Amino acid sequence: MRVYVPLTLPGLAEAHKAGELGPAPLRAYAVTPGLREWYVSDDLEELEYAALGRAAAASLRMLAADADAPRKRVVVAVDVDDKAASSTPGVDEATLGQVTLAAAVRLSVAAAVHVDADDALGDVTAAAGALEAADAGDDDAQFTVDGAEDHELLWFGVQEIPGLLK
Repeated sequence: MRVYVPLTLPGLAEAHKAGELGPAPLRAYAVTPGLREWYVSDDLEELEYAALGRAAAASLRMLAADADAPRKRVVVAVDVDDKAASSTPGVDEATLGQVTLAAAVRLSVAAAVHVDADDALGDVTAAAGALEAADAGDDDAQFTVDGAEDHELLWFGVQEIPGLLK
């Protein structure tokens, strides 16, 4: 099963230094039955993209909570045994596609690292600042948050992590 672990650049630096994503339990996103039902698609590629999007949204929340983190969303894609991930109970929108990994995962087995391009910085910064108001129902703030989702995360190999951290 492919899981998507949301991080920030400082979190990626810590994982790189430790050689693993952790500590456990580790929150991630994956194609779960709830995500399949919500997305109403049988196309695995579309479902994987939806799970990646959920992880990117979680990374944005991490950025909102860490004013010192560079304003780039980070998601690490990792293939784990199906038994290594347990679905979060419930099918509400906040936990849709969320899974918990019971053990840390070696970073060397990651399939890819997804990170915002530099041209997304302004929109991601604005979105992180607008999250609280969007959560409170402000439509203009939600529009700002949605602006970050207009940016595709770039794909990088695990060997490229040192360059991402400069």
